[in-house]
Amino acid sequence: MNSRPRAALFDVDGTLVDTNYLHAVSWWEAFHQAGHRVAMTDIHHTVGMGSDRLLDRLLGEDRDRDGDEAVSCAHKAIYATWFDRLPVLDGAPGLLRALASRGWRIVLVTSAQGSELGALRRAIGADDVIHAATSADDVDSSKPAPDPVHQALEQAGTDAGRALFVGDTVWDVKAARAAGVDCVALQSGGIARAELEAEGAVAVYRDPADLLAGLDDSPFAGREREGER
Repeated sequence: MNSRPRAALFDVDGTLVDTNYLHAVSWWEAFHQAGHRVAMTDIHHTVGMGSDRLLDRLLGEDRDRDGDEAVSCAHKAIYATWFDRLPVLDGAPGLLRALASRGWRIVLVTSAQGSELGALRRAIGADDVIHAATSADDVDSSKPAPDPVHQALEQAGTDAGRALFVGDTVWDVKAARAAGVDCVALQSGGIARAELEAEGAVAVYRDPADLLAGLDDSPFAGREREGER
């Protein structure tokens, strides 16, 4: 039997904390301040990428990049006004604790960093079961590149076959699959089931509470049963 631990890798924004639309509004205001007209729906569909990739997708790779840092800083400052009231998604802390009690090593995989990551972890309130967290600061390329997932596997001390990734965007699914890890997707980030399934999500749930309620029939339970054979 494989002696390596099982790892549950979790995206944070839109997966454990209900922040995708807060990010969309914050990016929209940052773009507006810089004189860019970007549709809110387009911004929403890029949430989950690192800021460098998000700017490439929304403003074009051939843009003048001199203003990128100002836009990113404006987004961070606007989003930071929400830090003391970030809404944790129903069932998120319970899901992490339930998986930890079943022997899964919990690792957060997020583009958030510094004070933003600290605020998200405070909102979740489950640091007692979180083994590690990897952020954009820890990797060369952000999601949908597989680098953050590879880093999380290293932090968990395991391999792709012993892990499952939980995310809410197509970028999460792409990053997980590129790293050889199956992705369980949640619709709590506002992305349709069909889009998540089309990218290869192995299961789709409404939100963390829905996954928690169905945990015994989920891909997590399936992996546990495989380990018992």
